[in-house]
Amino acid sequence: MTWWRALRQTTRSGLAVERTRLEPLVALRGAAGLAIVIGVSLALFGPAVAASSAFGAFQAAIATFQRSWRPRPELAIASGTSLAISTFLGYLTGSHLLLFLALLALWTFLAGLSWSAGPTIGLIATSNVAIMLVTITLPTSVAAAAGHAAMMVVGGAVQAALVIVFPVRRWGAHRDALADALAAEADYARRLRHDPVAPFDPAPLMTARAAAHITPRQARTRPAELHGARGLAERIRPVLASLADPALGAPAEGPERDRVRELLAAAGAILDAAARAVRHGTPVDLPPAAISTFRTPDTGALLKGPPHRAATRLGTLLRDVVEVATGAPTSPPTPTSPATSAVADGHRPPPSVGTAPFDGAVTSGEGRPRPPTPPQGNLVRPGLTALVPAASKAIRTDLNPRSPVTRHALRVTTVTVTGYAAGTLLPLGHGYWAPMAAVMVMRPDFSQTYARAVARFGGTLVGVALATALVQLAHPGTYLSGALAAASAGLMYLLMRTGQFAAQACVAAYVVFLLGMGGEQWTQTVPERVVLTLIGGILAMAAYALYPAWETPRLRTRLADWLAANGRYAAAVVAHYADPAGRNCPDVRTALLAARTARASWQEALERAEHEPVRHRGLSRAAAADAGQALSQLGRVAMLLEAHLPDRGTPPVPAAAALADALRTATERGAQAVRERRVPEWDAVRDALDAWDPGEAPDRVVRRGGTLLLRALADLSDALDTAAAPMLVDGTDTNVRTGKADGPQGPEDPTTR
Repeated sequence: MTWWRALRQTTRSGLAVERTRLEPLVALRGAAGLAIVIGVSLALFGPAVAASSAFGAFQAAIATFQRSWRPRPELAIASGTSLAISTFLGYLTGSHLLLFLALLALWTFLAGLSWSAGPTIGLIATSNVAIMLVTITLPTSVAAAAGHAAMMVVGGAVQAALVIVFPVRRWGAHRDALADALAAEADYARRLRHDPVAPFDPAPLMTARAAAHITPRQARTRPAELHGARGLAERIRPVLASLADPALGAPAEGPERDRVRELLAAAGAILDAAARAVRHGTPVDLPPAAISTFRTPDTGALLKGPPHRAATRLGTLLRDVVEVATGAPTSPPTPTSPATSAVADGHRPPPSVGTAPFDGAVTSGEGRPRPPTPPQGNLVRPGLTALVPAASKAIRTDLNPRSPVTRHALRVTTVTVTGYAAGTLLPLGHGYWAPMAAVMVMRPDFSQTYARAVARFGGTLVGVALATALVQLAHPGTYLSGALAAASAGLMYLLMRTGQFAAQACVAAYVVFLLGMGGEQWTQTVPERVVLTLIGGILAMAAYALYPAWETPRLRTRLADWLAANGRYAAAVVAHYADPAGRNCPDVRTALLAARTARASWQEALERAEHEPVRHRGLSRAAAADAGQALSQLGRVAMLLEAHLPDRGTPPVPAAAALADALRTATERGAQAVRERRVPEWDAVRDALDAWDPGEAPDRVVRRGGTLLLRALADLSDALDTAAAPMLVDGTDTNVRTGKADGPQGPEDPTTR
């Protein structure tokens, strides 16, 4: 992508206003806390202290908006306290330019490194540095600086208290995350009716898992319908795929396929009903036609073998989902026994063939009340203090010159110090606007930095123009300026998720009104703010161009990590066929979660690389798309095999152990080959399959799945082999002549039809 095209795309992204769900009550709570702090500070201490405390409350409210599922009051307190410390130390050194520049460099570098601990911590630390540049100009003595710092702590405490006293939509974020996961499963079931190999994005399931991390105190008050449904949704996905896939399920055409389509449609309707019930906390309203589809005996007459087992298991899982969505009380967690360890690993033994696939919402096939599935324990969310060691470890890991976060820290530190020195030397006044603008727009990746720079300058122009016009028309006094500042902040809280342009316009108006409350005229702030904001944005954009941290050269590393994670997941699944008891097998669930994380990292890196003005360096966009599709297929086949994992008493398949070892070893070597820009080879996997003597189920299922795994790996090699295929004398492609283009087993392999 050329620089001109990249700049056009980032400009369009920065000025875009997104349509998103607004949260007016949360915005009103943040604005109310800010208004309380401003009003009390004005009445007791005057405009200067009110401005400082307002900045503390403003930043603390932004901290509570970060994605933490239930806003953590401690985030608001930590934000206000850190801003107070920054302001006090900044004031002590502010009279000595070199000493203050040293402190500013240290503070900015640490804030840049804090992005390793996550976007929430990074945003809070970055905002503290930016706001500190303004607040250190407000006190007039050391005692006054201490008082300003104390009021910033009070501002954060007020916002934290409001979060506790007035929780908005308690458990609402958890409900939405779980309902979105169930709705995604329903949509997947409907798409499988028409496309048996339709892809599935696990992002809703990952989001639901993140929402399920709660504290022990929250576990005691969590609604019953939020407990257990996520694990059931996780187990439904491979069963749906297994039922629909022609390779391991029903044939592509015929009465069996028609029956499968009916079951998938009914499953989608039931999952949608459960999603609505979870989202709104209402009883489940099941469609009678969907229940009848699962109760009919035609399923057992039409489907045999793996498809019948998948249909039976699907009905059982759907019944459990409906029971959980009704909010029925669940029994306390019990220690995992050998009989239930398969459920904890993400797969449960299938019910007997004679079990009714779906018995309705609350009764079993015999008409007796049926208890819901026992919970498997809670995902414990660590407290704020428990996050400190993990954050410190992440920062130490990223503390090297090749890390994007370290390069960002060095970049933002240089720009901030340079911007502050330039703003101080220029005869404009309020020189802190330039470094503040640079700090607020700079991010570890290219697209966000450039988009935010454009959005900040454009939003500043609009916000300053509107606020100045209002000041000229109304001539507000101190209290009215404070009220307008609180209103601007509330509007920013409301619109902050719709895009940077709208949020920055509100922030610009907020600062104009807040400084006007302290007695500064608009002619003292507006012109230099516009000019210095432009200078700060230009410095930020130039710094990334001169000292970049491109994602494009790291695409191969991300792809290799995904390949290795998928290989471990596939090997863990195949190993369970060799050892159904699972005593010596790796945990399937852990491997699956690692594979999902690696997939998400690859997709995030690919999305960033698409907007970067650099060459692909050996991995073109087409090759990346084909390689991603091949690895998605590899994970999908492993998921299909997971849906048919044998019971503990099932006879083992000895040949599966050799295949599992070959998969694990070959994918690790293949990942290293991808990093070194070589085409990976899969001879070990091919040899393990060639030495296999096919038998009956489950041997036949895992043997067929192994062939599909090899084909996916071969597709990956084909995607990465960008060299032109040699041509024979007659002009025929050698891959076509040898049959390589049709997969590792040739075009006539019956196991892959």
